[in-house]
Amino acid sequence: MFFSKDLPSPTSFFTAYASMAGYIMMIRSMAHQLIPGTVQDLIYSSLHSLLFRSTSTTLTLTIDDDNMGMHNEIYQAAQTYLSTKISPDAVRLRISKGHKDKHVNLYLSDGETVNDVYQNVELKWRFVTDRGDKKGDDDRRSEYFELSFDKKHKDLILNSYIPHVESKAKEIRDERRILMLHSLNSLRWESVILEHPSTFKTIAMEDELKRDVMEDLDRFIRRKDYYKKVGKAWKRGYLLYGPPGTGKSSLVAAMANYLKFDVYDLQLASVMRDSDLRRLLLATRNRSILVIEDIDCAVDFPNRLEQQQPGEGKNCGDSQAPLTLSGLLNFIDGLWSSCGDERIIIFTTNHKDRLDPALLRPGRMDMHIYMGHCTFQGFKTLASNYLGLNDTTMPHRLYPGIERLMDGEVITPAQVAEELMKSEDADVALEGLVNVLEKMRFKANELSPVLKKKESRLERDEMRARPDTEGSPRKNSKRIKKLVLFWT
Repeated sequence: MFFSKDLPSPTSFFTAYASMAGYIMMIRSMAHQLIPGTVQDLIYSSLHSLLFRSTSTTLTLTIDDDNMGMHNEIYQAAQTYLSTKISPDAVRLRISKGHKDKHVNLYLSDGETVNDVYQNVELKWRFVTDRGDKKGDDDRRSEYFELSFDKKHKDLILNSYIPHVESKAKEIRDERRILMLHSLNSLRWESVILEHPSTFKTIAMEDELKRDVMEDLDRFIRRKDYYKKVGKAWKRGYLLYGPPGTGKSSLVAAMANYLKFDVYDLQLASVMRDSDLRRLLLATRNRSILVIEDIDCAVDFPNRLEQQQPGEGKNCGDSQAPLTLSGLLNFIDGLWSSCGDERIIIFTTNHKDRLDPALLRPGRMDMHIYMGHCTFQGFKTLASNYLGLNDTTMPHRLYPGIERLMDGEVITPAQVAEELMKSEDADVALEGLVNVLEKMRFKANELSPVLKKKESRLERDEMRARPDTEGSPRKNSKRIKKLVLFWT
């Protein structure tokens, strides 16, 4: 084998290599003795990053469910969002169905990927299951998403795409959400699925009033930042008042179905102390409706001026204090009202005039909705619901007579619905309703003169009973009371 004179011989090459290796070993030994270990690690990592710097332009974000011991909202949003993006070519998926779900849910399984495009930027999602490197680590299995994209789009992804995923996930959850009705049992909330069919389309209300309520609800939902800016708790109060059978409970269900909010039915008669009320209300979730029906007769609140006797401090037996109106008001718009977001509070009553004015002011009951007797427009809604009648083309022949008979406060929506349910034949059902309306009209006309005569008689007797001297007011007062009791 021949070598050029310009090239080193193999012997000289190996000699140089051995010398270099010796120098390196000597330097390494000196470095271990003279340089601290932490400094050595820093030098090695810096050299490695300089010599082996990656030329890849792809950035991968890892999104796991654990967020310092709490659930990661971005992880949950990604799981919901990607469930609608699954490719038909996927070969392995996870399937689940909770006891509140109506349909099965499909999710990505280990190794499955989803491609997405946002503002012409291509993104790749991948679901990963890490079962641990050591044997027996299955209990520590972690699951996470990997989101990969070009590094130059980092700001767009973090500031625009991720909020987009969260927003879309919220819409999907709202569509899938199963509404729950929560009621009290031994001072604990028990839940059942709320399947009330009432909607704003089916409820017997004036169209203008429906629009006002729906617009008010929409405005409340979209004003989260506004409430925060003005320093108010994100809540809204509604008072539904009117005679029995006018659809107050149906309106509550229609509002819940419209907003996709759970309903908490609070029976104040089951609550004995302010502390119990506070604990129950703090246990309610966001995006919910708290309903107190028949607030005027649900509980006999102590007089607000007598709730604290002179000389008693606020700390004396506070946990055992009875249920008071002040305790309820404090949660409606006091400090405790800020413990939760996107809450709606609804009071219903048949007698608005019996309520304490403190309950009715703005900030507590922001919108007062009168649920009155059935109007002809409300009747047409009920006729469409129960009999399938639609007056857009040809109104039923009995409609003009029904409209005339329903003028004024004659019949409630509940009474109309009861008559319409008696027959599936529209003619038979409407003729029965006409008969009922005629009887109610006749009875009202018959009683009207008697009531007017009674009122005039009472006024005349009251005029006669007015005192002419200083010594007779008490006697005349008793006489008036006897006359009123006699005539009523």
